[in-house]
Amino acid sequence: MKLLMKLSLAVAALLCATSVSNAQPKFGYVNSQEIIYNMPEISDVQLQLEKLQKEVEEQLNFLQVEYNNKLADYQKNAAAYSDAVRQSKEQELIGLQQRYEELGKAGSQDMQKKQGELMTPLIEKARATIDKIAAENGLIAVFDLAAGALAYMDESQMLNLAPAVRKELGIAEVAQPTPAQ
Repeated sequence: MKLLMKLSLAVAALLCATSVSNAQPKFGYVNSQEIIYNMPEISDVQLQLEKLQKEVEEQLNFLQVEYNNKLADYQKNAAAYSDAVRQSKEQELIGLQQRYEELGKAGSQDMQKKQGELMTPLIEKARATIDKIAAENGLIAVFDLAAGALAYMDESQMLNLAPAVRKELGIAEVAQPTPAQ
């Protein structure tokens, strides 16, 4: 009886050891940038950013035309101006140059801020979906190929989450290339 009990314990221990050694950690990978840039909402984000960029470019063009006109007038009539008028015109030209530079910087900052505001919900939605798919598949880690921190991976031993994430987000299977960054 003791022998049977010892044998049963040994078999149970062997089974536990075998199941533990066969239970390998599960890893997955995904390219979050590819996911985000293929989400249906990205077209609205791009339209809003293009609209803002166009507005800034129009204002910059307006200032550039104004500067060019005043510069041409100054160059044409500089000899006829008194010192006070010439200095005033030069200051006006310098002021226009400064306004142009400031608008360019402010426009760039506005674009970055707007892009952050518009992209944050998409990033959060993709991240939440990746987390959900990873949890459903019992993964302990997911590597993001967009981060570029992966030195090696054996794709046959890993689960690509992109198809499931795309399906969950309603993204068509035909993926568009990600924009160059």
